[in-house]
Amino acid sequence: MSILASLARAYDRLPDVAPFGFSAEKIGVVIGLNDDGTVASVSDVRDLEGKRPTPRVMHVPQPVRRTAGIASNFLWDKTSYALGVTAGAGKRVAEEHAAFVKRHLTMLKDIDDVGLVALRRFLESWTPHRFVPPLFAEAMKDQNVVFALESERRLNVYVHDRPASKVLWATLGSASDDEGNACLITGERGPTVRLHPAIKGVWGAQTAGASLVSFNLDAFTSYGHEQGDNAPISQAAAFKYAAALNTYLAGRKNRLQIGDASTIFWADASNADLAQTAESIFAGMWSSEQGTEEEQQLSRAADVTAAGKVAAILQRIRTGTPLEDLDPGLAEGVRFHVLGLAPNAARLSVRFWLEDTFGSLAANYQRFAADMQIEPPPRNPYPPLWMYLVETAVLRKRENVPSNLAGEWMRAILTGTKYPLTLLSTVLMRLRADKNVNPLRVAMLRALLVRNFHMDKEAPMSLDPENREKGYLLGRLFATYEWVQTAALGRGVNATIKDKYFGAASAQPRTVFSTLGRGAATHLSKLGKSRPGQKVNLDRTIAEIMEAIAPDDPFPAFLNASQQALFGLGYYHQRSDFFRKPEALDQGETDQ
Repeated sequence: MSILASLARAYDRLPDVAPFGFSAEKIGVVIGLNDDGTVASVSDVRDLEGKRPTPRVMHVPQPVRRTAGIASNFLWDKTSYALGVTAGAGKRVAEEHAAFVKRHLTMLKDIDDVGLVALRRFLESWTPHRFVPPLFAEAMKDQNVVFALESERRLNVYVHDRPASKVLWATLGSASDDEGNACLITGERGPTVRLHPAIKGVWGAQTAGASLVSFNLDAFTSYGHEQGDNAPISQAAAFKYAAALNTYLAGRKNRLQIGDASTIFWADASNADLAQTAESIFAGMWSSEQGTEEEQQLSRAADVTAAGKVAAILQRIRTGTPLEDLDPGLAEGVRFHVLGLAPNAARLSVRFWLEDTFGSLAANYQRFAADMQIEPPPRNPYPPLWMYLVETAVLRKRENVPSNLAGEWMRAILTGTKYPLTLLSTVLMRLRADKNVNPLRVAMLRALLVRNFHMDKEAPMSLDPENREKGYLLGRLFATYEWVQTAALGRGVNATIKDKYFGAASAQPRTVFSTLGRGAATHLSKLGKSRPGQKVNLDRTIAEIMEAIAPDDPFPAFLNASQQALFGLGYYHQRSDFFRKPEALDQGETDQ
């Protein structure tokens, strides 16, 4: 099923979604009108409790697509159109207000509904000079405005909600003699949408909305068709997919931010509770609160609530239990959809799109979780994906995550395919640049070695003294030299060998390891006077590593990318092993 067809189908299952022809928009001001069109009250309906005023979301007639021209919405608009006032320079405000007045006076001239008549009379008599205190305030300028009869305002019934308004709006939307082409989504004939609705809420895209489907250049056209006729989609189907997409993007329940990709997800199942459970589990896979003691307690509880059920299943999935064994209906009876969108000028680009059974997706997540296992683990044993991504960014800032990397990695995780090699080069570059060898970066290196290079045995989860890979051994040796330096000189050294030589040692071992060996011998000699037992243990560790390294070429001229990844893994394992037993080394104990 295509992206648009899946979204259009999801629209029919969404609660509280805008009906056909309407859109959820942010409204800041409500003007109450008397029957004769005079202003009875003006209300600022924004939530003023937070740091910034938050407009109220209402379902209003779908807005027009504005580019460079002037076009008025129906029964609502921002103050420059509805009232002829703006807080800015207002070079076109007179023309914008005139367009709003002309459209409504034309459309409402033969209407006898009391609410629509009141709006018509208001527009006939209104002048922008009447926008003054105490009814109006400067803070109301440039807010979206709706109208209501004063007698219905306290009931939250607005002019655009009146039955006559809905009938008029529906008539305007269907006023076309063109039967249209067969819709590519539904297969039914209907008026073809010329300009597709704007998609709002994609991080980094235009705040007014961007197009997921558009044809505005000759290069995009086919057989002389213009705009929407190139890929005929009915107005109803276009509205459905856009309404569903905007609903998901506006909320938090079905949305994740993966690098520059605004990611939404939804489940399709005959059982609504089953679909909701699948969506909650998927959100938990990537959230920051994972693997907590609270979840473990919930999983052991006999009487499990809805949230507890999700936590219990998620905990079992992470420990490797197949979803089919936990809930066969959840594994096979749920189709799951994941869509990643990123900004691209006035359009949106699809970073990734996945449609599969929830069981397959859970299995791919389990494989990813197993790939990322490392000892010792990070503080959060199941970190959210954004925590890994910031480790690839300059200064660890989320806005510096390399373009496309997040989307490519997420697609590989969800489909079970190889990870992008740009992830490997990026992590190695960050290690050489800032020398921060932490568990998140090392976990990414191990995952790449396991999945992309099939080095399951060569890339162990914890320290492996039997490993004979050159990169892994050199990483262990470098960590040992660093520990020798720290033991001899203390932790107050301005710059350790890692600060000076890590990049060169991991890429071109021959250039630095002889120098490091001589320095280690000097440090061991000094250490033998104060801590002879620790010197013996470190001497033994160095000897064991050197014996494992091939004697014919102990320090190669360079290491390829996979060996550099093993270098980082060996360094992390060996250094962590030293930190696990510092007491024995400090007391001078030996293994004799």
